[in-house]
Amino acid sequence: MHKIWLIIQREYLTRVRKKSFIIMTLLTPLLLATFMILPGLLISMSGETETVMVLDESGLFEGKLEDKKDLKFIPLAGTLDQAKTIYQETDNTALLYIPEMSISEPKGFTVYGKKNISIQTQVRLENALEKEIENQRYIASGIDRETLDEIKANVSLTAVNLSDQGEKDNNAVITSVAGVAGAVIIYFFIFLYGVQIMRGVIEEKTSRIVEVMISSVKPFQLMMGKIIGIAAVGLTQFLLWIILSFIAVTAVSAAFGVDAAPSPAAQYAAGQVAAQGEDMENADISAMENPEGKNEFASTFNDIKSSFANLPVALIFGCFLFYFLGGYLLYGSLFGAIGAAVDNETDTQQFMMPITIPLVIAFIMSYSIVLKNPDGPVAFWMSMIPLTSPIVMMVRVPFGVPAWELLLSMGILVAGFIFTTWIASRIYRVGILMYGKKVNYKELSKWLFYRV
Repeated sequence: MHKIWLIIQREYLTRVRKKSFIIMTLLTPLLLATFMILPGLLISMSGETETVMVLDESGLFEGKLEDKKDLKFIPLAGTLDQAKTIYQETDNTALLYIPEMSISEPKGFTVYGKKNISIQTQVRLENALEKEIENQRYIASGIDRETLDEIKANVSLTAVNLSDQGEKDNNAVITSVAGVAGAVIIYFFIFLYGVQIMRGVIEEKTSRIVEVMISSVKPFQLMMGKIIGIAAVGLTQFLLWIILSFIAVTAVSAAFGVDAAPSPAAQYAAGQVAAQGEDMENADISAMENPEGKNEFASTFNDIKSSFANLPVALIFGCFLFYFLGGYLLYGSLFGAIGAAVDNETDTQQFMMPITIPLVIAFIMSYSIVLKNPDGPVAFWMSMIPLTSPIVMMVRVPFGVPAWELLLSMGILVAGFIFTTWIASRIYRVGILMYGKKVNYKELSKWLFYRV
């Protein structure tokens, strides 16, 4: 055990002292902060009030186009040529021309601009015109718009889980986000640091350093020390990313005076408000202009907070750590075996495919099937197979998994790790000193029973 600890120290200290580790650890949070703050900064920079001049020859829209927070209308009189001349002398955003028409056949609308008219501006003008045309058609038909609005109904379902612990509010979107976030982190962590194990073994093998190390330690000790050491490097970098990202986002937000890009939960809340709002054309105008929109947004946001509060956070975090480490150790041993079996990275492709396919399948199935039916047979069996359980079970845990299924999955993962470690160690002890020989699966199967 002492020798394994020394190897862990060597792997850990060697990697955390590298310039690449330090640069990536510092640069990634800054990039993350930039991507989170940039949308808000661009929105704040482009949040100028747009002024549109309107030439209404039909007279149907006179005084009917209402000014909004960041969209104002200026009526014009005269001919179209006169309106164009006046518009050219101003800094206004656009000129809206409404020709002679009837409400039954509205057509011929044209918007002129000195530069290209943005899609947002065009859509907002279209929505404003459509709304007024609808209002006048209601009046012509003898229908009261206010009465019609009162007839409309917005239905919002509250999902509740019935469990042995009682009733708990449940939000499928929040639950899905919590599960998928953990699964994505595990997925990329396994690939990123598993490949580092493989490259480290290949590097030591080709430089013949391993020949000196094997004279002092057993191959199994060397492999386990390398796997655990690199795992510690990954956890260190991951924790530093979390801490530094929080600091970077807070600092950049304060420096530029803008908020970070909304989280998936906040985006969902905004979408709910927009979907339930009675005027979809005003979805891009914030609810700050509409007290009802404010209350609705606040209500939706409170529902989201309640859903987060009802998540089994301790269980999710505990399962994340277990499957995070369990999945990495299982795949890390296999990546180490591949590194020992080949002489260069080019030869790893034929062995990488069988290892990466289960991970990719688990990732795809989590989105396509497991999220739709987290308690179905596909989700159950994939959360039991050690090669797929770290991804699939993390997606299932926030939805609620029976204790016996969770314990069984963990037990099988531990057994799978022990089994794959045994296989990897048998390959590692032979392959680490094997040079200049092209290895295939038949040869690897023989290595399992070699006596060294």
